[in-house]
This record gives sequence, C-alpha cells and structure tokens, in this order.
Amino acid sequence: MLDLTRHIRAGDGVWWGQGSAEPEPLVNALLDQADAIGPVRAFSGLTWNERLSGNLPPNLTVLSYGGLGRLRGLSKHGQLEVVPCHYSALPRMFARGRIPCDVGLLQVSPPDAEGMVSLGIGVEYVADALPYARTLIAEINQRMPRTTGTHRLPLSAFAATVETDRPLREAPSHPPDEVERAVARHVASLVEDGDTLQTGVGSLPNAVLDALSGHADLGFHTGMIGDGVLALIEKGVVTGARKEIDPGLVVTGAALGSASMYDRLHEFPVEFRSAGYTHDPAVLSRLRSLVSVNSAIEVDLLGQVGAELRRGVHIGAVGGQVDFSRAASLTGARSIIALRSESGGESTIKPALEGVVTTGRVDVDAVVTEHGVAMLTGCSVAERARRLIEVAAPQHREGLANSLKQQKVAT
Repeated sequence: MLDLTRHIRAGDGVWWGQGSAEPEPLVNALLDQADAIGPVRAFSGLTWNERLSGNLPPNLTVLSYGGLGRLRGLSKHGQLEVVPCHYSALPRMFARGRIPCDVGLLQVSPPDAEGMVSLGIGVEYVADALPYARTLIAEINQRMPRTTGTHRLPLSAFAATVETDRPLREAPSHPPDEVERAVARHVASLVEDGDTLQTGVGSLPNAVLDALSGHADLGFHTGMIGDGVLALIEKGVVTGARKEIDPGLVVTGAALGSASMYDRLHEFPVEFRSAGYTHDPAVLSRLRSLVSVNSAIEVDLLGQVGAELRRGVHIGAVGGQVDFSRAASLTGARSIIALRSESGGESTIKPALEGVVTTGRVDVDAVVTEHGVAMLTGCSVAERARRLIEVAAPQHREGLANSLKQQKVAT
C-alpha cells in the first residue's frame, strides 16, 4: 500500500477526481491512513465508494458541492460539509484556496509513446485544480482511455504513482420506464434540428436521448456524457455541424456509461475540457442554439426549482444546472426542467419548495412532466402557476389550486 504519510501533512487540503474517474485505491489509502496523517480536509464530488457512506475517520472532514452518490449517506449522518456553488465557480475557488487544494489524487491513463498521461474521462474540475496542488499522486489505470482536449502530463509531475488494471465504474443501469419516456417525448418536442444540447446522465436523460433519434444535426456541449450521446452520433443525429463554437465536436468534461462506451470513446469526435471551459458563462453565451435539459426534485408554483435537498438531506447539487439554465434561457435557445409529476406518492409540483431554491424562476423557460409542457417564458405569475398545475399529477391539481388561492399567488 502506498504510504501517504510521506506526501500528505496534517492540516492539508486534499481533492480527488469523481465518478468513473475517482482514484478509489488512493482514496481508500487516505481513509486507512487518516489517523496517522492527522487532521485533513478533503473535497470530493460524485462518488460510489461505499467507504464514503459514513463512519469517516475522525481526522477526515469531507466537503463537496452536493450530496451525490454515496455522499448522500454522509449528509444523512451529518458528516458532509456542503459548499453550495455553481459548478462554474469551482475553478476560481481552487485558485483562491476556498476549497482544499494542497494535494490532488487523480486517476490517469497509461503513458503514451511520449511518456505522457491524460486525465481520461474525468477532466472537469480536476484540470482546474491541477495548477494549485503542491503534490499530485496518481493511479495509473491500464483501462483508463486516453482522451483529447486538455492536459497531458509527464510522469515526473507526480510525487507518487500506483499502477492498477481495474474496470472503470459504470453508470447504474436503470432502463427508462413509461413515465420517463412520456416526459422525454415532450422534451424532444421542444428541441429543434441544429440545437446544441446540455443534458445529464441517468434513466430520464437517457429517455430524452432516445426520443431525439428523429432529429438532425444536433450538437452537444455538456458537463457529462453517457452511452446515449454516442448512440446518436452513430445514427447520424449528432453531427455538431451547426454549433457556433467547436463545430463537429462533442464537448464534455466527463463520461459516465458502460465499459463498451469507454473502450470505444477513441472512435468518436469527443473532446474533454475543464470546467473552466465547459461551464464558463462567456463560452456558453456564444452557443446561441443552446438547449439545457435538467432534472429536479421539486418545482413550486412560481417556477422555482429545487434540486438539492429532500427532507433536509443533500441528495443533489447546484452543479451546472444554473450555469446552463441561465445561459440557455438568456443567450441560448431555451431552458428546460424535466421531472416526473410524482415521487413517492407526493406531487413534485408544490405550492412552495420544501428545500432551497437551486434555479430561479427567471432562468426556466419550460417545466416538463409526463402530463405535458408548461411554457413559462413571458407569462405572469398567475399564468405560470396555472400552467404548472396543468402538468401536475391529476390527483394533486385540486389541492394545488386551493393552495394557490390561500397563498394569493395569483394576485
């Protein structure tokens, strides 16, 4: 096992890559050696590492921009410190030392013929944090694809390395159900040929991608891609031919999908860029055809979106939702929030948010459920509420209308 006590000091701030690019052997070594190192603050994004679900070593404090994956367990047990921020703010926060950045743990590809490694399928905030780390420690995974678009690093950049040959984490596989397919059909009706899309990953975004198979010349500029984007490239649906910037290229910060997808990435016109590019407002403002499609936990009758908390537990994040929603609504084509009308028997369209506001009402053009599309742009407060009630689950509409009268939202 790598001796991290030689490279990490008490009081250091440590960050590591997330999702399928998380350097789990290095993270586990940190968990094992935290007591010997001394107090450490660590920054993590999306993780499926079961050891980060709870019972952290007392010397380790974990921060994140949200409660994604196993971090939900930490939030539930009060062991997660959430730093609410736009994803586009992470580069500046690393630069100013607002989040831990002394030591970076990252997973990289094997060296190429020139002895250089790439950040593989997890470029995003890792690329932005690199310049501010005193020490870099790498897991060199033989199965990490070499990718293009940003940093290649010499092995001399790392204070220590560990070589592995392990499968990359794959996206949880949950085929879309009929409700999600109905939502997706409504979303697809709002997308025009030639648009540039931002979507997430998961069963609902996958359903949206499936529903776009009849479109033409779509482009992608997004924070993360999955198998569905590559499938649309193969079908000739995604060409990027009409993108205002990076024509012909799918631009993303990360990939999360199947092992087959990782193995075939080199066959596709995909470039991986840092969060400082993918989420930068100045870059996004140049995409006049940008359509953002984001999910939510709840939407209130004003059109405000909650995507972070459920019953006081962080299960989501601000992430890039506001970055893309605002750009799509203000300088792009349209901003869409897509969600099921019910969750756990409760309406997701609510009189008022139970959690915090993630995305403001003025940054949302349309809210979509399986019951239809509520177009909000240009509508009065009263009309917005009426339209949102029309796409709520039928059994909840009367209650929402009554609450609307009590709150006098329509005045």
